[in-house]
Amino acid sequence: MRTIRRTTALSAALLAVLASAGPAVATAAPAIAPALANSTAHNLHVHLRNASSSNWSGYAATGGGFTSISASWVEPTGKCGSATSYSSFWVGIDGDGSNSVEQTGSEVDCSGGSPQYYSWYEMYPAYPVNFSNAVRPGDHFTGSVTFLGSGKFTMKLSDTTAGWSRSVTKSYSPAKRYSVEVIAEAPSSSTGVLPLADFGTVNFTGALANGKALGSYSPTVINMVSGSTTKASTSALSGGEGFSVTWKHS
Repeated sequence: MRTIRRTTALSAALLAVLASAGPAVATAAPAIAPALANSTAHNLHVHLRNASSSNWSGYAATGGGFTSISASWVEPTGKCGSATSYSSFWVGIDGDGSNSVEQTGSEVDCSGGSPQYYSWYEMYPAYPVNFSNAVRPGDHFTGSVTFLGSGKFTMKLSDTTAGWSRSVTKSYSPAKRYSVEVIAEAPSSSTGVLPLADFGTVNFTGALANGKALGSYSPTVINMVSGSTTKASTSALSGGEGFSVTWKHS
């Protein structure tokens, strides 16, 4: 559910609406790529129906009692035209069927014809926070979110190519731990889902929930769809732990 605040935060009234809208609703946002000046938001899962979503593509498992989620992926290369567009890749607990989310991931956005790469963590309802470490296409990431008990979660992101790792522990007692996700996402703004940056294909591997293959939890495969247009498609799971998401349309 990644929210991005460029120059202004979303209003309290808007956040209240988003928080009450069910699975995958936008939250507040972080200051991110400096070239991007308008307010945008990475969200909770919007409108999950029949394995389709307006802003998510990937896998989500529900049922409650989740204590960890982890996966690895390679930062894709953004293919940027003149339009501004956005895409993010992350692992998280909550966000599908709940109004909280604990997540970490990476991003490639397009502005002025150039890709902007970065990484972040978010723990709703607090604003997302960008890590200061440089991100480059081709970097190998491993992300995890772990429940420690007493409302505490650790969000860890490691760039094994560049050799850095960031770990943040935060508390949010109302978190339901109802779902886990491994997702490629199109951010949203107060006016709706934003254009999806062309990331080609992102490959997720080693997807584990509670230390077991994500496939063990009969997860829902989600394709990103807007009307009759497929924006991103998700492959079948391989070995219960790996899959790819492929960009189709902005």
